[in-house]
Amino acid sequence: MQNDLRERIVACAKRFEADIVCFGGIGRFGGTRVREIFPETKTVICLAFRVLRGVFRGIEEGTTYYQYCTNGVEVIEETVMPRALLRVCALLEDEGFLALPQRRHQCVMEAEEGHNFEMHYEEIYHGRKTEPQLEFEDAAVRCGLGEKSFYGTVLTPQFGPMQRWCFVLTDAVLEETPLPEPRLCDGCRDCVRACPGHAISDCGVRSVWQCGPYYRGARMAKNPFMPPDAFPDLPNRKEIMEGKAELTPEESIRVMEGCIYYPPIKQGYASSICGKACDMACYMHLEKQGKLNRSFHEPFRRRGEWFLEMPEE
Repeated sequence: MQNDLRERIVACAKRFEADIVCFGGIGRFGGTRVREIFPETKTVICLAFRVLRGVFRGIEEGTTYYQYCTNGVEVIEETVMPRALLRVCALLEDEGFLALPQRRHQCVMEAEEGHNFEMHYEEIYHGRKTEPQLEFEDAAVRCGLGEKSFYGTVLTPQFGPMQRWCFVLTDAVLEETPLPEPRLCDGCRDCVRACPGHAISDCGVRSVWQCGPYYRGARMAKNPFMPPDAFPDLPNRKEIMEGKAELTPEESIRVMEGCIYYPPIKQGYASSICGKACDMACYMHLEKQGKLNRSFHEPFRRRGEWFLEMPEE
């Protein structure tokens, strides 16, 4: 019966567009928040959805930018993912089990200084320690989805860093997915070099306040929408536009307030001008190394990387 239910869960999730389904027993989640959320949890189910390689194409070419933000972020998070999540939970309930859907709350940050670069900073609620959330990257790894990269995202052999995921907590006991041996990330640091605002340190730590402005396009060389007189009230505007400024949270907010050259997405997601350059660089490295189990007729980067010139002062 357990195997039959597990197979039906996988089939249901894939029928509603999940690309990868994996399972972690509660024994893998010691010291995490799973039991704070649902004390009777026996299994954590991870549903992962690919971010299409093609939605990065316009940013790679410097031609169109909204496809990544809409189809790579908003549509997955707000349309595709919830349908699959709710249908899997309904299947478990039909079998007499409890099932708690778990999506990332984009606007809740435990740390007072926390920030989510995909959202507007004014939308973030800080210090919400009484409302536990899963640690999403960690939970995905514990379910067997993939391995952590140098800069903290999750890598799979199917899609590299290009997927988003959610979870179901259930009191059904289901067979675990084996944990993969880490083999994808070799510490090449292409992610560090690719970031337009050097938001990833040589130790692999991402500064969310450094990331936020450059995710939105604060570096002029990678933003075709930025006028030459950007950030006129900031004394270090040249360093900001060159991606060389070290930004405090207060400075980061002022820069993000000035990055208004491209409209946000209707669900409140910030538009990405960098297109997660770290993810693209990571994907291209994995592709070049032959570590992905899906191949394409052409490599992702077909021409040299483009840059715009800084204006004369």
